[in-house]
Amino acid sequence: MQHSAVPELAHTHTRPIHWLATATAVAGVVALSSVVQPGPATAAQAPGPRTAAAPVAAPATTGVDFPLECGPVRALVQRKASGDLDGDGRPETVAVVHCDAPMGTPPDALYVLTRGAGEETARVVATLIDPRERRTVTRVSVTDGAVRASYLGYSTADVPSCCPDVKDTAQWRWKDDRFVRSTPAGAHSV
Repeated sequence: MQHSAVPELAHTHTRPIHWLATATAVAGVVALSSVVQPGPATAAQAPGPRTAAAPVAAPATTGVDFPLECGPVRALVQRKASGDLDGDGRPETVAVVHCDAPMGTPPDALYVLTRGAGEETARVVATLIDPRERRTVTRVSVTDGAVRASYLGYSTADVPSCCPDVKDTAQWRWKDDRFVRSTPAGAHSV
């Protein structure tokens, strides 16, 4: 074992006097802090952040009575997107719906659904694409309060249903209590 070249320091071994000195110092700090107190606060409290109401869930498509004549088959929701379309803080749902036909490609309808306060089931409030237009919606989204859809269609009634020859996009925005249709920037028809 090698000995240290530095002589032992006096404070490396605790003795009762060290504990007494530490206890006296702590007692002095506690006593002094109880005598010296800061003055009362004079600044006014800023109002806290307002807690936002819990977000409202977008209307579900289950149980909705879609205005679609499907005969013996049921209406099938193919796609959907949600967002606040009218600026009221409550989301709406946009649903792509067609008849669940056993064969072929039935035309799609594009509906806007809403649910009022206290209502359990959503209701259709607008038809953006009517199934009589013979469109097949390939994509739908809600962005910045607007509905955007890409769809396939037909240039004339003579084009067979198997072979749509038009690819297009459209956008709808709520304005003056109705949905106004436009073509988004950069949209191309084929």
